[in-house]
Amino acid sequence: LFQNRYKSIVCDKETYLLELVRYIHLNPLRAGVVKGVRGLDRYMWSGHSVLIGKNKNGWQEREYVLSQFSHKEGKAIQGYSRFMEEGKGFGRREELAGGGLVRSLGGWSQVLSLRSNKEKMEYDSRILGGGDFVSKILTEADKGLKRQLRLGERKVLAEQMIKKICKQERINEGELCNGGRRRKVSRIRGRISYYLSRELGMPSAEIARQLGVCTSAIVKAIQNAETKNEK
Repeated sequence: LFQNRYKSIVCDKETYLLELVRYIHLNPLRAGVVKGVRGLDRYMWSGHSVLIGKNKNGWQEREYVLSQFSHKEGKAIQGYSRFMEEGKGFGRREELAGGGLVRSLGGWSQVLSLRSNKEKMEYDSRILGGGDFVSKILTEADKGLKRQLRLGERKVLAEQMIKKICKQERINEGELCNGGRRRKVSRIRGRISYYLSRELGMPSAEIARQLGVCTSAIVKAIQNAETKNEK
C-alpha cells in the first residue's frame, strides 16, 4: 500500500482524510493491477470495495467515511464513487507520500519556497497535517510523555500512594494487594488503578502485579472508574 512500507500516522481529518482514503484506494489502479475504478469495485484486496458495499470487513471503518458525502447510504456511495472517478488520473502525490515537511506543505516546491524565505514550520513524519495541527498533536503527546516515568520511579510512587490511601480509608494494605473482594476494597482498588494508569502511565499488567490481582480485573476496574468519572 505505502510504497512497500507500512506505518500508521496521525491525520488531520478536516484537510486530509478523504484525500488520503482516495489516494490509498487508488493504489491498485496506479500500479496497473486493475483497469479503471470499475475494476477497482471488484478488487477484494482494497478497502474501496467495502465502502461501496461489494465486500465486507468487520474491522474497516465504513460509515464514517461515507458520512462525509451523505447521511443516506445510497447517496453517500454515489458521492464517494464520483470522488474516486475524479481522482483516478492523479499520480503519486508528494503531500500524501513524502516526508513530514513535504506532506505538511503539499509538495517539494512549497518546501523550497519556505526555505528560500527562511521561514520555519512545525512538522513530523508521523503526522499528516499543517503546522498548527502538528504542533497541537506534539504538545498533547508531550504532556503524556511527561507522565511516563521510569519503572523504578513509578513503582515507588505507586507504593507511596497505596500506603497513603489505605491509611486514609482505614483498610489493610495486605487485603488490597492480595485480591480482597470486599466492596470497599474493590472500589479503592479501582480508584488506585485508574490513577496509576492515567497519571503515571503504568500498564495494566504492571498495576496488576502491584495490586496482586489479574490483569483483566485491573482493566475492568479502570473501565468502571472511567464510567463513573464521565457521569
